[in-house]
Amino acid sequence: MVTNKYQTLEEDRRGAICILYLNRPERLNAVSIQLVTDLNHFLTEMRDDHQIRVIILRGNGRAFCAGSDLTELSSEPPPEQGMGRVQYTYYRMQQAVSDIILNMRRCPQPIIGAIHGFAVGAGFSMALACDIRIVGESVRMNAGYVRVGLSGVDMGSSYFLPRIIGFSRAAEYLYTGRFIDAATADRFGMVSKVVPDDKLNDAALELAEEILQNAPFGVRLSKEVLNISIDAPSLDSAIKMENRTQVLCLSTEDGKEGIRAMMDKRKAEYHNL
Repeated sequence: MVTNKYQTLEEDRRGAICILYLNRPERLNAVSIQLVTDLNHFLTEMRDDHQIRVIILRGNGRAFCAGSDLTELSSEPPPEQGMGRVQYTYYRMQQAVSDIILNMRRCPQPIIGAIHGFAVGAGFSMALACDIRIVGESVRMNAGYVRVGLSGVDMGSSYFLPRIIGFSRAAEYLYTGRFIDAATADRFGMVSKVVPDDKLNDAALELAEEILQNAPFGVRLSKEVLNISIDAPSLDSAIKMENRTQVLCLSTEDGKEGIRAMMDKRKAEYHNL
């Protein structure tokens, strides 16, 4: 079921899967103030949505996201606001944009990025923040910020990119703003799969359906612990978190059903309990 609840987003709900489209195709889905508001609201709502279990993030039209909408970014606050207030206005805008990345991380559902065409600047950062990335052959990604006179690091790119491709390669691409094509992304291990653009939806849905075969609570906790463990100070800390998670899962009806099904050599029937 396709809905247009938001001005700049389109939701295609297919059972427990939500395909979320950035929906400003005439601007190559460039990030506007309204899109920031809509996307943060959607991601916040997802925290309490137990019907949707996997999100596929896409862009409508020819691109995933061509970065920030420069027509809005170039508009300056009125000078009468005075020194300090101007900076505060920019800071509040920056916070709202960066909240997208934090809300993607906090969102309990796995987010599969199905990315084609340009994923530039803010689009690049959103792609990096996805749990899993599948890209079309047309994809071209870069930290476009540095090419318009800004810092090359924004919206979590300095956090995610070194963890995904290593510090030296991350530095190279963040300092130069050089584009990463599909073949390079695959070689660097940035993406799970490269497919023809017209197969992108099918590949993302196939993966989403595979995730749905597992217990909902178990998948949610897997995402939560994975995100915590990547910053864990030690192996011991990560294992202690995993141990607590397994105890929680074993105490659920779905956890007991999974063990019974394995012993009975049948497919488990999970009910999110």
